[in-house]
Amino acid sequence: MVSQATALSRNGVTDWLIQRVSALILVLYTLCLLVFLALNPNLGYQTWVAFFDLPAMQVFTMLALISICAHAWIGMWAIGSDYLRPHLMGSLANPLRFIYQIGCILVTIAYLLWGINIIWGS
Repeated sequence: MVSQATALSRNGVTDWLIQRVSALILVLYTLCLLVFLALNPNLGYQTWVAFFDLPAMQVFTMLALISICAHAWIGMWAIGSDYLRPHLMGSLANPLRFIYQIGCILVTIAYLLWGINIIWGS
């Protein structure tokens, strides 16, 4: 049986809701960027930097970053728990799933920290 120890929540409905809300945030963020690009046809580096230096854009980018990490973690956890199972992989399934999930956690945290550094760093 697959343990829920590394799921984002203890409830599948909550994970489903987190994925839908994070997807909505990512769609809004993408639309925001597309509108900005459409309204600035001669976009230069200084304009781009000024846009991302706005506190509202920094917060929105941070929200998008957190959303993509949550969305990705739930998806990767679901993949691991669906395909790395004893009836499919035998006795190696549990150790492989554990290594896979630890790897996913480490990569997600690394991307989150890297993104925070990019957004809020100097």
